[in-house]
Amino acid sequence: MRLKGFIHIKGVFGLVFGLLFLFHSPSFAQTDTAAVNADTEQVATTDSSAVDSATATDTSVAATDSEVSATSAPASASTTAVAAEEEAGIPAQVYVNFFYYVLLFVLVCFIVTILGQVLSVYELTQGLRKKLPVNNWHSHQAWFFLVGLIVFLYGIYWSYAHHGTQSFREAATEHGARIDTLFIITTIITTIVLVLTHIALFGFAFKYRGSDKRKAYYYPHNNALEKIWTITPAVVLTILVLFGFFTWRGITNIPEEQQKEALQIEITAEQFAWNIRYGGRDNTVGKRNFKLTTPVNGLGIDFTDNSALDDIRAGDIVLPVGKPVHFTINSKDVLHSFYIPEFRVQINAVPGMPTFFYIVPKYTTEEMREKVGDPDYNFILLCSKICGSGHYNMQKKVIVVTDAEYKEWLSQQTYYFDDTMQKEFKELSQPKQANLVIDGNKMVSNN
Repeated sequence: MRLKGFIHIKGVFGLVFGLLFLFHSPSFAQTDTAAVNADTEQVATTDSSAVDSATATDTSVAATDSEVSATSAPASASTTAVAAEEEAGIPAQVYVNFFYYVLLFVLVCFIVTILGQVLSVYELTQGLRKKLPVNNWHSHQAWFFLVGLIVFLYGIYWSYAHHGTQSFREAATEHGARIDTLFIITTIITTIVLVLTHIALFGFAFKYRGSDKRKAYYYPHNNALEKIWTITPAVVLTILVLFGFFTWRGITNIPEEQQKEALQIEITAEQFAWNIRYGGRDNTVGKRNFKLTTPVNGLGIDFTDNSALDDIRAGDIVLPVGKPVHFTINSKDVLHSFYIPEFRVQINAVPGMPTFFYIVPKYTTEEMREKVGDPDYNFILLCSKICGSGHYNMQKKVIVVTDAEYKEWLSQQTYYFDDTMQKEFKELSQPKQANLVIDGNKMVSNN
C-alpha cells in the first residue's frame, strides 16, 4: 500500500516537473513574443491605411500631419528601436525567472518526499530487527554527572570561603546592618534551593541511568506535586519581596524635618567625574539651572539665589562620623549610579530628576582600616552604570573623620562663588542692569 502511494506521488511530481520544464523552455517565450509582434504589425498596418485615407480626404490636414511626422521622425525611430530590444529579450527573461523558481520549489518538495519515504522504510526495518543491547556509555555519563555534582558543590563552598569575607564585610553605616540582614537571609534561602535542586538533578541522572534491566515508569501528571512546586516558591518569593520592600522603605522614608537637619551635600555626575557641593554656612545647597551652564559655571549654579553664595567646592567627600548626611544626586548627561559598597548605598543619578539618600556613617576611615587590616584602605564612591568609554574614571575618595577634623577641613575649602565666578556673574548681569532706570527712589525695569 505504501509502495503504491509512493508510485502515485512519484508520477504526479514527474508530470508537474515535465510541464514546468516545458514552460521553462525559451522557445515558448519566443513564440509568444512573435505572436505579439505579429499582432502589433497588423495593428500598425491598419492604422497606416486609415491615415492614408484621411490624407486623401483633407489635403491641408495631410500637409500639417506631414510636417509633424517629419519633425518627430527621429524620436519615433528611436522609440521603435528600444521597443524592438525589449520585445527581443525581456519577456523571455521573465518566463525563465518565474519558472526557474517554481521548478526549484517543486524539486525541493520532491526531494523531501523521497527522504520521508526512505525514513518510513527505515523505521519499518528497525521494528523487524531484534532489540539492540544497551550501550555502556550510559554508565559513563552517569559517573560524569556524579563527579560534576561534587565539583559544583565544592565550588559553592570555595566561593563562600574565599569571597565571603569581602561580600559580608561589616557595613560602615547605621542602615547598612538592615541591608546585610536582608542580603544574608536571601542568600541562605537561595543557596539551600540551589544545593537541593542540583543534588536532585544530578542524583537522579546518576541513579536512573539507562539500563536494560529497568523499564521507565510512565508518570504524566500529579496534581499534588503541581500544587507543591507552584505554591511553595510563590510563598517564599512573596515573603522575600515584602521583606525587601519594607526594609527599603524604612531606609529611604525619612521625615522631612530630619532630612533638613542633616548635612546637605549635592553630588552631580558627568562623563567622567563626580562634582561635589556642600551647603555652606546655611547648610542649604543653592539652586541650579542648566540654562546658566558655562565653561566657568559648569554646574549652572544660580547665584541670584542667596543660598548658593556660600556653597563649598570639594575635591573629596569628607563626612563627620556619627552625623546624618543627606545626599542630593544629579546627572549632567547620561545615567550614572551613586555607589559606595561599604556604606550599602546605591542609587541612580538621573538627568533632570534628582534622587536622594540619607546615611549616618558609623566608622571613621582610620577605624575601618584597623578592622580590615589595611593601612591604605579607603572608602570609594563608584559608578555602577557603564556610562561610556571613561567609566573607569568615575571614582571619588570618601573620607570619614571625627567632628573636629571635619570642621578643620571645612574651614580650608573654597567657595564656588570665587573671584572668577564673580567676574563672570557681573559680566552676564550687566545687560540686565543697563535696562534699569531710576524712578524716584526705586529702580524700575524697562522690560
